[in-house]
Amino acid sequence: MRTPSISTHHSHHGYHAYRTPRLRLDPSDETIQAGPTTVRFLVTGEDSGGSIAVFEFMVPAGKRLLAPAHSHDQYEETIYGLDGVITFTVDGVPIDIGPGQALCIPRGAVHRFDNNGSVDVKGFCAATPALLGPQFFREAAAIYAEATAGPPDRAKLMDLMRRNGISPVVPPSAP
Repeated sequence: MRTPSISTHHSHHGYHAYRTPRLRLDPSDETIQAGPTTVRFLVTGEDSGGSIAVFEFMVPAGKRLLAPAHSHDQYEETIYGLDGVITFTVDGVPIDIGPGQALCIPRGAVHRFDNNGSVDVKGFCAATPALLGPQFFREAAAIYAEATAGPPDRAKLMDLMRRNGISPVVPPSAP
């Protein structure tokens, strides 16, 4: 693990110590396969002092998010399209995001995503502040890996989401 250097800065109020991280490209380069979705973390909260987490995501053609629609009250997610078109449904409104397009999903907005197209999608996600990290996706990958004969354990996914500040939307029960 890197140790940030300590620098001092002189202002008219006196000297202040602050951390200067060592600069590295893709400081947290880690690829995680969670079900059909591949996530490549580039910057984590640990790298950014908690201000931003950045990752690429890849969703194969025709794949739907297996986890339930969800919201998070503590951070925004900004999605930027790189290849293909991904459909984010936000508060019930489907929004297609193509290459060069961006969408900021505000705190508390219920959302999910699907690749309804015939080509693989690659996008970029920035979570601000950095409350979503690779550990969430590692645990999700383990839940997907356990599901060898069917869909992942929904109760385990929902518990994982809740433990990570993500509020899954539970569909209403049939009467």
